[in-house]
Amino acid sequence: MAVNKQPILKRCRTLGITPQSMGIDKSSNRNPKPMRRKQSEYGLQLNEKQKVKFIYGVLEKQFRKYYVMATKRQGITGEMLLQILESRLDNVVYRLGLANTRREARQIVNHGHITVNGQKVDIPSYLVKAGDVISVREKSRNSVRIKEIVETNASRVIPKWLSMDKNTLTGKVLNLAARDDIDFEVEEHLIVELYSK
Repeated sequence: MAVNKQPILKRCRTLGITPQSMGIDKSSNRNPKPMRRKQSEYGLQLNEKQKVKFIYGVLEKQFRKYYVMATKRQGITGEMLLQILESRLDNVVYRLGLANTRREARQIVNHGHITVNGQKVDIPSYLVKAGDVISVREKSRNSVRIKEIVETNASRVIPKWLSMDKNTLTGKVLNLAARDDIDFEVEEHLIVELYSK
């Protein structure tokens, strides 16, 4: 497994996204340098793809696989791609407020703290379906770190496609994410154009 050691604030500034969309409450003190020349069409498409890959923590090979899956589904390919990325287990754990960032959610899932429908799942790329119940394992509920995370994320707004019971640390996928549920600026049609060349 590849380990991502990129500095988050620097990468956010390069891609033009806010650190808050990554779950980080820091801000950079540096002023971004203005672009010297206009970006090409290919540059815009590549930047959009890299932005989505960076936000969800997915590498190129897996991202390409998700694109192929999205082309085979009924509906608009770009929206299906975002829906697949939103239904990753590490993203759902982050959205439920059981982790501060997607990277932390990935680690929590990897360490076996999460169950899906009562079964332990330690694969962050596991795709959840509508009706799945995601919860923190019985052994892990008393963990000091998990309690800290839940307390700090108590005020986080949970998307309408998920429901969360904070007392039992159990969430449910009501339905798959729609295009309106994406909380950052993305032009998915540019990604589709890039891959369909």
